[in-house]
Amino acid sequence: MRSATSEGNYLAPGVSHSVKIVALGPFAVGKTTFVGAVSEIRPTSTEERMTKASEVVDTLRGLSDKHTTTVALDFGRLTLTDDIVLYMFGGPGQPRFDYMIDELMQGALGGVVLVDTARITESWDAMGRMEEADLPYVVAVNTFASSPHYSESELRKALDLHPSTPLVECDVRQKESAKTPLIALVSHLLSRPSLEPAS
Repeated sequence: MRSATSEGNYLAPGVSHSVKIVALGPFAVGKTTFVGAVSEIRPTSTEERMTKASEVVDTLRGLSDKHTTTVALDFGRLTLTDDIVLYMFGGPGQPRFDYMIDELMQGALGGVVLVDTARITESWDAMGRMEEADLPYVVAVNTFASSPHYSESELRKALDLHPSTPLVECDVRQKESAKTPLIALVSHLLSRPSLEPAS
């Protein structure tokens, strides 16, 4: 993946195609950090400080360091080539915001589902949404230091992944590592003969 980063906040003059992707996953899996790490512009984020009221509906079990939450979406941009730009939308992970995910997925060519191996089953809903929308996606295991490590075959079995669905590991806090699922997704999309980037 080659990033032909445009100057400032403006698109490079040669950009003629855009690709939209969505990043989904459970609460506190790293979606905001992921979008922020790979965006070439200052990302738009709707992170807000959690209140006592939100703790009633957003369980913090095992997430004692979590103090903020996305209340709408995250947005970032990455120029892939001289003529193609990638727009990234990160969705909220809490079930009460499910109605927003369907809207967010409209027009997307594919997606990234983030997984924490300490909470594997919590990513099933995001995977199901991608499949229901018939969106090709990549599963990215965000490598939390406190989470257990499993082999690829164990993860594929636990996630019930189709053999063609890419599975990668990354640390979304690190820019180059966070690009790994994007590279895998672009390769996955390009392997599909029907791909036609939207203008």
